[in-house]
This record gives sequence, C-alpha cells and structure tokens, in this order.
Amino acid sequence: MSGPYDDIIHLPHHVSPTRPRMSLAERAAQFSPFAALTGFEGVLQETRRLTDAWAEPDEDVKAELDRKLQRLSDRLAQGPEASFTYFVPDEKKAGGTYVTASGPVRKIDVFARRVVLRDGTEIPIDRIVQIELPPAGTAGRG
Repeated sequence: MSGPYDDIIHLPHHVSPTRPRMSLAERAAQFSPFAALTGFEGVLQETRRLTDAWAEPDEDVKAELDRKLQRLSDRLAQGPEASFTYFVPDEKKAGGTYVTASGPVRKIDVFARRVVLRDGTEIPIDRIVQIELPPAGTAGRG
C-alpha cells in the first residue's frame, strides 16, 4: 500500500545548525490558550457580586433612632449593650451591605457623628437603620 508521503517518510529529521533545539515545554507553550482580555474574568466576577441599595430611614424611624441614642448616651457610664444595624457603602461599585454590630457602647461622638463600641468598632450615626436595646433591667455592665 502506498501513501502520499512515501517519498519523504524515511528522510532524516531536519536539525538546524544555527538554532538550539526547543524543549517539549516550549513547543507546547506555543499552543497554549491566549488570554486576550487579561483581567476580564475578575471584572465579570465583580459585576456579578451583589450589593444592597441604601434605603434612607424615614423621619419616624430617624426620631426613634435619636431617642435610642439619647437613652444610650444617658447610660454611657454603665457601658450599655446595644446592637446596631447600619449600611456600609461598597468601595468598588454602587450600593453596599447592611452590617450588624453588637456590644457595649464606649462613646457616642455627636461631632464626628459616630458610635464607638468597646471593641473599637466605629459606626456612622447617619448610616444606622436600626438599634436594638436589651430589655429594661438587663443593661450592660461596665
């Protein structure tokens, strides 16, 4: 049986006298996939990441938050416990995340507009959407 390459199949393999042989890894690298859009997968992942929209509390909720902050302020010496839900804006895209932090309140800084917990957590007052206080008689102990 004869084939189309019978005239050259038994010739010796060409070896360049001026160029070194390429390793198998180098030869394989020639055919590896090419990432034309470097970083594109990261952009897609960031786009898919969900964020919440900031929903500013209405005036009734703001008034209730102010009352609770005042109650906490009046009891700062006792190290009152509280749980705060607040909005943290996302650094990379529109929206953010609602976070809850709990613990004894160390300081309410009305000038810097923040609540500081004993563990150092700083909560922007203007981003608080909910404050949970323990029932009366179970205030935190300093």
